[in-house]
Amino acid sequence: QVQVVESGGGLVQSGGSLRLSCTVSGSIFSTNAMGWYRQAPGKQRELVASIRNGPTTNYADSVKGRFTISRDNAKNTVYRKMNSLKPEDTAVYYCYALLSSSSPPEVNYWGQGTQVTVSS
Repeated sequence: QVQVVESGGGLVQSGGSLRLSCTVSGSIFSTNAMGWYRQAPGKQRELVASIRNGPTTNYADSVKGRFTISRDNAKNTVYRKMNSLKPEDTAVYYCYALLSSSSPPEVNYWGQGTQVTVSS
């Protein structure tokens, strides 16, 4: 059974850094994309970073220049380095993995989320 597990969240001071990790395990033929959403209380979920096979990455405008996403295909793991964290970055961060499938062609799996809290 496919599982998506996030780790690396916590409490940091404004201006600090965190590194989040997300590992996908189970029966996987191909991981087409992985990335991170976040959701703050009272706000809708937003996509903050993603990476697909090949040299394709995407960052939300609010995190460009501060967040970096990378992927280790051999370990089925995606990483997110978050620098210069701001209180506005406080949210639950959810990892997703877009896996290949016969029908439909892609299936999205989600982790349970990890809390990131940035204090002022």
